[in-house]
Formats: sequence, C-alpha cells, structure tokens
Amino acid sequence: MSIKRTISIVIPNYNGKKLLATYLPYTFAAIKNAGVAYEVIVVDDGSKDDSVDFIKKEYPQVKLVVNTRNSGFSYTCNQGIAVAQYELILLLNSDVKLTPDYFERQFKYFEADDTFGVMGRIIDMEGDHIQDAARMPKFNGLKLKTEYFYYTDDSADRLYTFYLSGANALIDAAKLKQIGGFYELFSPFYCEDMELSLRAWKLGWKCYYEHQAICRHQISATTKDYQKPKWIKSTYYRNRFYMHALHLNGLALLGWYIQITLIDLLPKLISGQLWIWKAYTELFKNRDLIKQYKAQLNTLLIQHNSNRTIFNVVDEIRGSVKKKVLIKFKS
Repeated sequence: MSIKRTISIVIPNYNGKKLLATYLPYTFAAIKNAGVAYEVIVVDDGSKDDSVDFIKKEYPQVKLVVNTRNSGFSYTCNQGIAVAQYELILLLNSDVKLTPDYFERQFKYFEADDTFGVMGRIIDMEGDHIQDAARMPKFNGLKLKTEYFYYTDDSADRLYTFYLSGANALIDAAKLKQIGGFYELFSPFYCEDMELSLRAWKLGWKCYYEHQAICRHQISATTKDYQKPKWIKSTYYRNRFYMHALHLNGLALLGWYIQITLIDLLPKLISGQLWIWKAYTELFKNRDLIKQYKAQLNTLLIQHNSNRTIFNVVDEIRGSVKKKVLIKFKS
C-alpha cells in the first residue's frame, strides 16, 4: 500500500466566486477522503467580484492570500507555493471538479526519489470526453510541441508526460520550491506549466500521468473574461517564444530564431496578422530577463550534476512508450 503524503492545495482565483462556490466542496470532499493532513490555499489575484469576502465568510478554514493587483497565473501560484507547508502541493484551477478518490492512486509515484509530479485525467464537466491526458512531445524543426495525447488501459503502466497541466498538478513541494516555482515572465498565462516541467525534466526529475485519477473541467471558465482574441494570440506566441529561448542554446537557438522568423513572423505579417509583431519584439525586449532565468537554471543543473537538454528529454519520453500499447488522440 502506498505511503500517503500531506498536501497543500493551491488555488489561484480571479473573479471566480461562482466557480469557488461550485467546486470547492468537491475539493474538500476529495482531500478529506484522502485521509491526510492538508491545507487549502486560495490566492486571489486582484478580483473585482466579492471572491475574497466569500472565502472569508463561507470558508474561514482556507488560508487566503490576496494580491493587491492583478498579476497573472505564475505570480499568483508562486504566492501560494511560498506559504504552502506540506509535502505535496496540488496546483488546482478554480474551475476543476475533483472526483472523491482523486488522490488515492497518485501517492505511489512519490515513493520514487526522482518524481517531480503527477497529473490526472481531465474530462468534460458532463460526459467522459478527455480534454487532457499524457502528452507526447515532438520537434517540428526546432519548435517543440505536443504531437498527441495518450494513455493506456493497463493500470500497472507508469506513463511519462511531457508536462504537467497547471490545472491539476500534484508536485513534490520541496522540488517545486527548489526549482523556483513558475517563471513570472509568462504572466498573465500560457506555457508556464510546460516550461516548469521542462526545467524539472532537465534536472533528472520525472513527470507522470495517472489515468485513474479523474477530474472534471469547465472549459475556458477561468479565461472567459479576456475578450481580445488578437491579444490572446499574441500572448500565446510570445510565451512559446520565451519557452524556446529559455531552453535552446548555441546553434540550436540560432536555428530556432531563423525558423520562427521565416515560418511564424514573416508569413503572418504579410497576411496582415500584425499581432505577431508584438509577440516577436517582446522576446527581444526581455532578453536580459531570459538570460537571468537561464543562469539560474544552469546553476541548478550544475548542482544536480546534469547536462540534460530538451532533446534528451524528448528522446527519453518517446523511448519510454516503445513497448507499450497506447490509446492516442489529438486535442
């Protein structure tokens, strides 16, 4: 039987009073069923609704952290990570509904010293359509992406995932704090969970997917207040650029710059998609901060005696499934 670990649940919130009212009861039910010491931390990111008053009144047992201004997902999660006091940290979106036995099959992964974290299966709020499972990485040229989602019906299999979804990632707290949490460069959102997991993989830590740990997700509930499609596209591309700039080096980095200029920037500008220009220029405006983050990671790599690259990471994940029977699907 797996050794159970104590858990801090960190929930970032922005104008999510209705979501908290709907889904917090399921979170408490699941963690109480786990039978471990726990705490629930809600970090409010400058909400304009009455989320803070709601938590204070209805859930006085919740540890409440309040940002004085809206600062984005990475900063908000980091505030919760900083005050978390237990062995594992569950990063949980406010629009996720945990099933009663959600934690039961995840403790086993933390018996291995090199486990960074594990995520569960994310399905629709109604029905069994899978939104998110294990992710298989691939390179298109020098651009890293998810090729497909996958899982297996063999409960004995332990599957790696390219990265842990920020919506339901159960992570070793000591490792998460050592690695520095999320990079706030990615604020307000997108790609921060991918980048965090890449850092962990490069240090020799593993990210897993547990198909029998199930939660339900209300699609787009936490970002529905953003009504500027061009701004969202620009932010997404910018953060994808950041992620590659952080994890590629030498000739690979140079080749990637050439690739995104020829494949992403110029065709979109020619076709009138001018929002790409902001994403591209932000990459260069923040080059000094990117260098600082890379230096921090290089220090950790030296401390852990690791020279792993993202190419090594992709090879390891892809090689891990060669003899397994997988069910694959696209998002």
